[in-house]
Amino acid sequence: MLLIKNIKKLKGIKSPVVTLGNFDGVHIGHRQVLKAIKKRAEKLRFPSIVYTFEPHPLKVVAPHKSPPLLTTLEEKVKLIKAAGIDYLILAKFTKEFAAQHPREFVSDILVKQLVVKEVLVGHDYAFGKGKKGTIEYLKKLGQEFGFKVYIIPAYKKRGLVVSSSKIREYIQNGKVKEAARLLGRPYTISGKVVKGRNIGRHLGFPTANIAIHNELIPKDGVYAVNVLLDNKLCKGAANIGFTPTFPAGKRAVEVHIIGFKGNIYGKKLKMDFMARLRGEKTFKNAERLAMQIKKDIEKVKRILRF
Repeated sequence: MLLIKNIKKLKGIKSPVVTLGNFDGVHIGHRQVLKAIKKRAEKLRFPSIVYTFEPHPLKVVAPHKSPPLLTTLEEKVKLIKAAGIDYLILAKFTKEFAAQHPREFVSDILVKQLVVKEVLVGHDYAFGKGKKGTIEYLKKLGQEFGFKVYIIPAYKKRGLVVSSSKIREYIQNGKVKEAARLLGRPYTISGKVVKGRNIGRHLGFPTANIAIHNELIPKDGVYAVNVLLDNKLCKGAANIGFTPTFPAGKRAVEVHIIGFKGNIYGKKLKMDFMARLRGEKTFKNAERLAMQIKKDIEKVKRILRF
């Protein structure tokens, strides 16, 4: 897959099949769209293009309404690439871009620059200033400019329409198993190991304190996680919250990697959230806390079959 940040540098593309959207999370619903565009492009023997934006449009037009994103830009690119797409156009979203009328966007971008053959979009797609670019209007423009428009119906899992907002809701409520069903994979966060207060080490359970790259962090509590460190898969017990027994006044994300010994300060790791064990608790003393941590680790081992 070729990543394009400046559409003017995209040369020699013949009649592509294009899909447009934010694709936050690249969940199983998004993947139905990606699968459809890939299949259609292969049938027509034309290239497939995903056209998306950076940053998320709401961060520009209404920052107060912008939701925390499910994926970092790096993760989104990797997931779209894994779907077998030929080109990913990462358009810079600005206030000037947002002010475009939908017809202007279609005429200038889809028709003149991409010379689009077909456009496939999800059932709830809308674009342009004030989201005036409805699916019906896109179809009308397709008839005018000579490209076809196909709508990919809503994808349901157990009767529930799969959406980024629903996945976000699950994660914010600590329902990581439910989120994983709609994502098609565990929810993942990544970050850099930084210096902490070493409370876990003093309790006999050293933890790695993580400076998180992601915008969305699961609800406070203890989780069973798979940890990817130095390309090695490990098992861990992660804690998210304010450590009320030894309060620090700020939210922290830390993980005890089971059976691991070594200095990993400054290294990057990734955590897949597999299950939530419990919420945060305040313990009377360090001994009580250490006993609970031991129980948590044993439960993590059973969940992750360590």
